[in-house]
Amino acid sequence: MTVTIWHNPRCSKSRQALQLLRDNGVEPEIVEYLKTPPSEAEIRAVLDKLGIEPRALMRTKEKTYKELGLAGVTDNDKLVAAMAENPVLIERPVVLKGGKAALGRPPEDVLKVL
Repeated sequence: MTVTIWHNPRCSKSRQALQLLRDNGVEPEIVEYLKTPPSEAEIRAVLDKLGIEPRALMRTKEKTYKELGLAGVTDNDKLVAAMAENPVLIERPVVLKGGKAALGRPPEDVLKVL
């Protein structure tokens, strides 16, 4: 079964998670989500697999988050749309395998999907 990582090569946590996967014999499909953003449907699917609300997948300290005034938004559909339109808002890395997903914060958490 394929393992996929939503990866940002400039992020140290994302690089650490990728290396952990490789150290455990897994060569994942790498999706540089800033270049190939996930759709709203893909984000919702990941949220379901993680069992979290949209804001828990967001980088709330990101400049874009503040510029868009997302702190006061309570509509989950609007938060998902904001992530799809501005993938820099998505916390990384996210690792997917089958019906499982893990957010690599800390990086070791990605091993939960293996």
